[in-house]
Amino acid sequence: MRLISRLSLISATLIATLASLSAFAEEVAVATSTATAAPVVNPGDSAWMMISTALVLFMTPGLAFFYGGMVRTKNVVATLMQSLIALPVISLVWFVVGYSLAFGPTHGGWIGGFDWAFMNGVGGAPNADYAGTIPHDLFMTFQCMFAVITPALISGAFAERMKFKAYLLFIVLWSLLVYSPLAHWVWGVGGMLRTQGALDFAGGLVVHLSAGTSALAAALAIGPRVDFKKVTTTPANMALVVLGTGMLWFGWFGFNAGSAVGSNELASVVFTNSHFATAAAATVWMALEWYHRGKPSVMGVCIAMVVGLIAITPAGGFVTINSSLLIGALAGAASYIVATLRSRSSVDDTLDVFACHGVAGTLGVLMTGVCASKAVNAAGADGGMALFLIQLKAAGIVAGFCFAMTFAIIRVIDLLVGVRPSEEEETEGLDSTQHGEALSG
Repeated sequence: MRLISRLSLISATLIATLASLSAFAEEVAVATSTATAAPVVNPGDSAWMMISTALVLFMTPGLAFFYGGMVRTKNVVATLMQSLIALPVISLVWFVVGYSLAFGPTHGGWIGGFDWAFMNGVGGAPNADYAGTIPHDLFMTFQCMFAVITPALISGAFAERMKFKAYLLFIVLWSLLVYSPLAHWVWGVGGMLRTQGALDFAGGLVVHLSAGTSALAAALAIGPRVDFKKVTTTPANMALVVLGTGMLWFGWFGFNAGSAVGSNELASVVFTNSHFATAAAATVWMALEWYHRGKPSVMGVCIAMVVGLIAITPAGGFVTINSSLLIGALAGAASYIVATLRSRSSVDDTLDVFACHGVAGTLGVLMTGVCASKAVNAAGADGGMALFLIQLKAAGIVAGFCFAMTFAIIRVIDLLVGVRPSEEEETEGLDSTQHGEALSG
């Protein structure tokens, strides 16, 4: 009996010990799991995203050269200024409230609200909803560069005919009333287009389609230049256009590949797709222009390079390299055709922003619906009729919203401060009348 009693006691002790060890193991597992799940800054990802942010910033002065070289000599300085001034002004708007409206906690899927205004709660710790391996404030700054360049893109549509104070008011209002809500719809957690399955890797909807349709609305609301189709216009400096194109192509690697939000395999795919889509668009445009007009132009090739970059922007992280070549080629052809038709119309979109950003951006969004593959990006979707219809719906909503809002903003600004300079000032040129400067000194 004593032996049985002792064995029972030993068994009970062993069972209790094993239970304690099991409970301890579970606590360790939970603690380990929790530590693993917590966002941790990855130095490699952070380094790549700081580089990407600088690359996207570099695109805005690149746009200034690109646009500045295309206009007439009397308007070069004013055109440079319109792109350049977006950097400081929109950066401050983004800091104060723009980022919070775009990416802050959602309010019904429509807008982010004021939770993160003045960067409240946005610091060095990662935000797992958007970028779990880089500081939250770095993600905010990266997105700031997108917010900066988008309204600057629109300026090409009304180049040579908008007062500077009207332009400043326009980019602030457009950033707050159009860009931030749109970015929330497409990229914000809980955003209404994101929850419906719309795909936009780096800004086909948010940046290019929005800028293109807004440019068309602005051109129509403001009206043509006083000498539109009455005089022959000559670009001020093709060297500036080439320089700007090179800066844009270079910076676009950060724009597109940086949207992978890490130094990883997906970023490499996007990097490669961006390059070869651009090559396809430029080659197709050059061939069409050579056949149609008898000579290939440097201006045409530069525009086509930008068109290719635009078209691959929404698709770059969802498609294969073969699909990127197709998307670039189709965009080169489509934008060339629309630009040619526009030149024969009464619409004065000075630098063909709609034909480039509107058309190529729309094509890229729709072709994402056709060519996307989860084999490229498991977070995306497979192309087909269902995804194509989602993309088509998203493109229609974005185009309609941006067109209507931009037209209304221009009309309101015209009532407040007047949009256009006088005919005499416009004829003299905006460099001297708006800034008291000239290209040569």
